[in-house]
Amino acid sequence: MNPKEARPTPRQPAASGFSLVELLIVVAIIGIVTAISIPNLIASRRAANEASAISAVRTLSSAQEGFRVTFGSGRFGTLAQLLERQMVDPVLANATAVERSKSGYIFAVNVAPGGMTYCIGAAPVSDFQGSRNYSTDTPGVIYLHPLSVASPPTTTAGGTALR
Repeated sequence: MNPKEARPTPRQPAASGFSLVELLIVVAIIGIVTAISIPNLIASRRAANEASAISAVRTLSSAQEGFRVTFGSGRFGTLAQLLERQMVDPVLANATAVERSKSGYIFAVNVAPGGMTYCIGAAPVSDFQGSRNYSTDTPGVIYLHPLSVASPPTTTAGGTALR
């Protein structure tokens, strides 16, 4: 036997890692999961924005009643008066324009001449932020309105009472 043949040949290590096909499968699975979850995430955010808008409308309605009883001598106040008397926080009071929206909604408080009635309206700044408008007036019932982007209702007429 030849001495060169007697020596064992070094073994090459086994290849490790993922193949290109395996990596492509993983990327495809991640893409499918993302495509399924993004619409649900957008819908959840829209629902949260709408719940926040309803809560803000209720807060403004309660602030109106509080203002009427304590500071208004039986009359309701404007948004500026509610803010001045610290009946609402500055974030909500300033959410009257798209660039200062609160949770994707803008708000308007309309007080009738003489201050005996009011209407509070809320509208999303885009159709991605919310899918309906809200309003309330002196009795405090909250109404749903069809979507009108960045245009809060000025009356409860045409709305459906929220249950």
